[in-house]
Amino acid sequence: MQKKQNKKQGERLTTLLPYLITLASGILMGLTVAPVGAWFLAWIALVPLWVLVVTSAKSKNQFPPAFLWGIGYHGVALFWITGIHPMTWLGVPWLPSLAITLFCWGFISVLGGVFVAIWAAVMVRLGGQKSWLRILIGTAVWCGLESLWSAGPLWWSSLAYTQSPHNLVIVHLGQLSGPNTVTAAIVAVNGLIAEGWTNRQDAKSAKISSVSSAPLRFVNKYWVIAIGLLITLHLIGFILYSRPIAQSPEAALKVGIVQGNIPNRLLRSSEGFRRAQENYTNGYLTLANQGVDAVLTPEGALPIFQRNLMQTALVAAVKEKGVVAWIGAFGERGDSYTISLFTFNNKAEIVSRYDKAKLVPLGEYIPFEGILGKIVQRLSPLDAHQVPGSANQLFDTPFGRAIAGICYESAFPEQFRRQAAAGGQFILSSSNDAHYTASMPFQHHAQDIMRAIETDRWSARATNTGYSAFVDPHGRTLWISGYNTYETHADTIYRRQTQTLYVRWDDWLTPLLLICSGGAWLVTQLRNTNK
Repeated sequence: MQKKQNKKQGERLTTLLPYLITLASGILMGLTVAPVGAWFLAWIALVPLWVLVVTSAKSKNQFPPAFLWGIGYHGVALFWITGIHPMTWLGVPWLPSLAITLFCWGFISVLGGVFVAIWAAVMVRLGGQKSWLRILIGTAVWCGLESLWSAGPLWWSSLAYTQSPHNLVIVHLGQLSGPNTVTAAIVAVNGLIAEGWTNRQDAKSAKISSVSSAPLRFVNKYWVIAIGLLITLHLIGFILYSRPIAQSPEAALKVGIVQGNIPNRLLRSSEGFRRAQENYTNGYLTLANQGVDAVLTPEGALPIFQRNLMQTALVAAVKEKGVVAWIGAFGERGDSYTISLFTFNNKAEIVSRYDKAKLVPLGEYIPFEGILGKIVQRLSPLDAHQVPGSANQLFDTPFGRAIAGICYESAFPEQFRRQAAAGGQFILSSSNDAHYTASMPFQHHAQDIMRAIETDRWSARATNTGYSAFVDPHGRTLWISGYNTYETHADTIYRRQTQTLYVRWDDWLTPLLLICSGGAWLVTQLRNTNK
């Protein structure tokens, strides 16, 4: 009787083991980003999932393990979403706030699980193919799915961002074909390691008589290639990283940043607006007296409509000092409003405006509003209806064309690539991450670093509560603010007109991988049919 019970327990453990291993490896991938930042785990964390998918391709239980890997990765990486609770400052009661928070976190984690499950389903379908073809197809499909996901409104946790800001050498591959170049590198190396493992296990099960030849044939072939590929990719990245940055004095631009440190819970109050006016006006005056060329403020620095900006103390200071200012406020479009960044010239006139094009689902707009709008209360601090800006905006300033990004847009490389291709010479990133935990602003900073490298541009980043920063085209952080602190800082950036391969040709690697893998698969199928 005891033997039967032990046998059943062993069977249960055997059944659960793939699920536990897959979930654990997904969690390991989630630890690559802030707050842990164990970026090196990305090069092995996909291996267990790959091995399980390949070795059990003929079974019918592939969807749940892959699904759990995605939940583990995205759930851990995006745990900072829970920092929006409680939203009582927006008038949302405590329990509904908790429900909305858990829904947001759960939805994005499940969506990540579905993404990985689709990838696994393709791999299962190709389970009988040769190892080299599985690696090619697995890499191509993963990059294709990331491209598809990033084209939608809900995107953040690409595999590529696991390497930023700690492994800037490999992030430089983004200059070739965008972040999917880094993603492809990670997936390919993981695939090679996994295929080496599965081939080694196949060799053992086949009971190969020649012990000395087995490691050479079944282990070294893939693992050596994996090591070689990893080294080669880092060498390519190092060459790109080591290129000198031309800095002509004529292209210099001294920019000041004001980090106002106004808690979001005060945004709707008169006290909050008073503090915002005081902090940003004093910060502007301090920086203007230091001889800066322009001052950058965060997203929604002054939470008022454009028509009311001219009466503020900050704009009065701009008129007095004659120093250009980029001020975050709310634009107007009919009965709706936009989150905008306004350029005030040295006469305190608005000469350009950039409207945030990528809005945060549930935070700034309600998906399927006709249905969910009756259930989920809008989380905006204003009563008006918020709308996105145009997808093809250009942001001209007294110093030339800039590349503008407001908060959530940092996760969408195409927003920056398009503006760089259209002549954008430097990046202005304006954000408000005050409603999240500290890990989110650091991940946000990591996203901005990737955008600076991909476009080969200097970047100035102003946030409400941190982390504000200056970043050079190699992704090196020249200065970074504290968190939940009031700060002003001035630094020199340079206007550039270079164009990386990514800026010129967009993401050419993903279509190439899909075409090559599809063609190789078709040729293999035809050969098998003719045998």
